[in-house]
Amino acid sequence: MNSEEYKKAFEQYFETAANSKTSGMKFTSVSGNDIKVLYTPDDVDDSSFMNNISFPGQYPYTRGIHANGYRGKIWTMRQFAGFGTPEDTNERFKYLLDHGQTGLSVAFDLPTLMGYDADDELSAGEVGICGVSISSLKDMEILFDKIPLDKVSTSMTINSPAAMIFAYYLAVAKKQGIGFDKLRGTLQNDILKEYIAQKEFIYPPRPSMRIITDMVEYCMNEVPLWNPISVSGYHIREAGSTAVQELAYTLADGFAYIEDCIERGLDIDSFAPRISYFFNSHLDFFEEIAKYRAARRIFAKRMKEKYGAKNQRSMWLRFHTQTAGCTLTAQQPENNIVRTAFQAMAGVLGGTQSLHTNSMDETLALPSEKSVKIALRTQQVLAYETGVINTVDPLGGSYYVESLTDQMEEEANKIFDEIDSIGGVIPAIEAGYFQKEISDAAYRYQKELERKDKFVVGVNEFVEDESDIEIPILTISPEVEQKQAKRLNELKQSRNNDQVEKSLRDIHQAAIDGKNLMPVFIEAAENYVTLGEMVNVLKEPFGVYEETAVF
Repeated sequence: MNSEEYKKAFEQYFETAANSKTSGMKFTSVSGNDIKVLYTPDDVDDSSFMNNISFPGQYPYTRGIHANGYRGKIWTMRQFAGFGTPEDTNERFKYLLDHGQTGLSVAFDLPTLMGYDADDELSAGEVGICGVSISSLKDMEILFDKIPLDKVSTSMTINSPAAMIFAYYLAVAKKQGIGFDKLRGTLQNDILKEYIAQKEFIYPPRPSMRIITDMVEYCMNEVPLWNPISVSGYHIREAGSTAVQELAYTLADGFAYIEDCIERGLDIDSFAPRISYFFNSHLDFFEEIAKYRAARRIFAKRMKEKYGAKNQRSMWLRFHTQTAGCTLTAQQPENNIVRTAFQAMAGVLGGTQSLHTNSMDETLALPSEKSVKIALRTQQVLAYETGVINTVDPLGGSYYVESLTDQMEEEANKIFDEIDSIGGVIPAIEAGYFQKEISDAAYRYQKELERKDKFVVGVNEFVEDESDIEIPILTISPEVEQKQAKRLNELKQSRNNDQVEKSLRDIHQAAIDGKNLMPVFIEAAENYVTLGEMVNVLKEPFGVYEETAVF
């Protein structure tokens, strides 16, 4: 079709569309952006193909980091697991591995996430409730009993006390006779997003960044296959951000870690390939796919043009995806299976390296074995029955998807400029910038639901009386807390407490001297120093963070 024919058909179509009847629904993305009735070649700049789109496995990796996509390797299937005692979770791990899961993903309880031991008075009522309780090396030994750490990839969702938990993991590997160079896995270890969204922080931002850079440096030299940071947008989105806010804030956090490592004197190509990312897959199918594609492109350009990376692996944005827990509903919980399935498909079409699918009952309690298996089977159906692995980036070239990808990149770059104008990520955290922007976005979306500008099936539309519906609920017995406290008491009686005291002095001194903390954490772990003891000894040199309220 020549340009005159195209122009005539274009004008005719849009005139017809403008005069056509609509349902009255609000045609915007979940993030609130207006969506055009149709996208055409006019929405895509063909002249920038090689610079902005290119081919899979080629810079700027918009279409994926591997030339053959999932033909070479299907994404790693992970299910977030952890509850009760280490024995309980060890049993669940073995169940998942027996049913085809290819990686472990550890959920820790709230006391562990906050750096409290199970017998701390602030842990009362929370031990083992939302994840597994880990207070010492003894717990970690039980958690991975008869699970060879050189045969599985382990992801651990832990942030403030991540260095101490990782020290326990490394000590278990030593006990199993496994070299650190054989260990594969990921620590979330993203403290910046804690100040922004999840609020599980202990120390102020700057000493917390020092601990993370210590871990990056240690892993670079000693645990080369391990990802020491998984920069997490997931929790930013769960807190109520838009898709582009999730994209921009996550990458801004990642760039802040990278810059801190460069300032330490680390070579960009020595550590950058081992920093991974973690994104949410929300309700808006195409917006999510565009988000992942834009993330790869922005990341690759920044790594090459600003930080001078030479190794293509430094320019690869490798990411894990989890379907959106905040979109699951307690009403008509079986609908969550459907939500999870298309959210998972968006992650796959966006080129994720690993994937967690939420269980239908997670709004009610920790998932049951049956619901976990359905969630895992969802991934297996996607991988082996839908044909989605046959071709790379099948939506590449879609006028709509390419236009959304460009829009995401443009809007993210504007947000980067805003953050830079405040002085960077940490000053922006201290000023409450992120917290206010996310709060405003969450409020807007909630008002849309209340006005029924947006629908949630079973919640504000297609509502049913569910008084007779029963979903089996996994409950955690109070005996878990008693058992964990008893184990801790026995440990403290049997360990060499002179070695414990020496280890704590060494941690304190290393913090003051500016030495890398990982070696002293590992030695302390092997001496059965508890998590709470290690966390507390650093509160004196580092301080404790208190957030300033922002309205």
